[in-house]
Amino acid sequence: MTPPLRRATIRTAFPDEESASVVASALLPDNTEEMSTRVESSSRGADGTHRAAVVTTIERETTGGLQATVDDYVVNLDVAHTVAQHGRTTARPGVSNSAAAENDTLESSSDSASNEMSRSTSTSDSRSDTQHYE
Repeated sequence: MTPPLRRATIRTAFPDEESASVVASALLPDNTEEMSTRVESSSRGADGTHRAAVVTTIERETTGGLQATVDDYVVNLDVAHTVAQHGRTTARPGVSNSAAAENDTLESSSDSASNEMSRSTSTSDSRSDTQHYE
């Protein structure tokens, strides 16, 4: 008999669908077989923009495995969100934010092979990171 899976669902709110889509796209390459990430639309805000959320569901056989995967995901989410915000503030005139981000990714892909990201997997760090998200 297969033991029941442990499941965590992380929902991160964004002010618009474009922001949510950019972050979700950045997260997808790091997803494992136990993870699924999607963008969900919400109702329109008072300013008329369409709200959205990135929703990721993680299922693991053990509590420790679930905790480690959630911790890694939160670190990746923080990096993706920071990069997406930076892309919005440095967008070029006449170029959409998503096109600028795609072009920047293509331009920097040769540099990315030499760079490695150091990830922290301590429980206390993941708790402080999650305070940034809804």
